[in-house]
Amino acid sequence: MRIDFHTHIYPLNLPNFAQKFGNDKWPVMEQKCSCGADIMVSGNLFREVTDQVWDPKKRIGDMEKEGVDMQVISPVPVTFSYWAPVEQALEMAQFQNDFIAETVKEYPAHFIGLGTVPLQDAETAIEEMRRCKELGLTGIEIGTNVNGENLDADYLLPFFQAAEELEMSLFIHPWETMAKDRTPRHNFMYTVGMPSETALAAASLIWSGVMEKCPNLKVCFAHGGGSFAYILPRLDQGWEVWPHLRLTEHPPSYYAKKFYFDSLVYDKDNFAFLLERFGHDKIIMGSDYPFLLREINPGKVVEESLQLSDEVKRAVLGENARQFLNLAKSGVSK
Repeated sequence: MRIDFHTHIYPLNLPNFAQKFGNDKWPVMEQKCSCGADIMVSGNLFREVTDQVWDPKKRIGDMEKEGVDMQVISPVPVTFSYWAPVEQALEMAQFQNDFIAETVKEYPAHFIGLGTVPLQDAETAIEEMRRCKELGLTGIEIGTNVNGENLDADYLLPFFQAAEELEMSLFIHPWETMAKDRTPRHNFMYTVGMPSETALAAASLIWSGVMEKCPNLKVCFAHGGGSFAYILPRLDQGWEVWPHLRLTEHPPSYYAKKFYFDSLVYDKDNFAFLLERFGHDKIIMGSDYPFLLREINPGKVVEESLQLSDEVKRAVLGENARQFLNLAKSGVSK
C-alpha cells in the first residue's frame, strides 16, 4: 500500500469567518470557476488553488494516475488561526475537523484524516483533540510556533502529554515563519524560511525536554524536517559546550531518533542523507499535494533511489505511515 502522508484539504463551503467576526485576517475562499479559487487573507491573494484542494473525487482520480492508494488529509496551515480569540478559532477548527472526518467516512478506502486544534489555549486544544479521536481522526496537524512562541512554551506541555496519552500522532508543519520581513522576495518564505522554521521547532521540542518527558509521543516534521538534519551535529556541540543550559540527560541527537520526517526533499542525495541520519523506519512518503511545490509523482525520490531494497521502499512508501498513525490498531488494511 502506498500512502501519501503529506496532503492538504480545504472545504469549499468553509464559512466566511472574516465577515462573521468582522476581521479580515481570516482566510476566505473566493471561487472563480468550478475548477479554481483564490484563498484571500486581509484582502490580498494568499494562494491560487484548484479543485484538487476541495474535491475528493478529483483527488482520487489523481491518486489513481499517480500510483497512490491512500492520502492522509490535513488542513491548509493558513487556517490554524492561532492569532484569533480561542472561541472563534475553535469554531474554525471544528468545521474543518467535521469536514475531514466526513470525507474519510465517505471514502474510507482512500483517505485518512488529521485534525486541527486551537493551540493558543492548551485546555481547549486538548478537548478538541479528544473530539478528533472520537471522530475517527488519527492525529493532529499543528504549526511550528504559536503566535511567535516556540513549541517549548510551558503552557503547551500538557497538550503534548495528552497527545501521548491519547495516542494521537502529531504532524508539525511550518507556518508564520521566522524572518518574514526578510523573505518576501523570491518566495524565500517557502524555500528558505519554512525549512529554518521547521528546524527551530524540532530543536525546541528536544532541547526543552518535551521529548524526554513524553517518550512515547509520535511527531513527524514536514519537508524532511527542513534544515534540522543538517544542524543536528551543531545542536549536539552546543549541548556539549554549554552544560549550564542542559535540560536533558542526553544530547539532542539521542532524542532526534524518536522523530519521523516526511520524504519531501526532492533530491536523491538529500533523501539518502535523511535515511542515513535517522533510519528508513522514520521516513514517511509525503508529497505536499496539491500545491505547486509538491512532488510529482508522490514517492518519486524514493523510487529513484535504486540502491534501496524493496523492503525499505515498502516501509517508506506505506508501512511507516501505518506505524506512525497506529493504523494497524484501527483496522486499516495493508
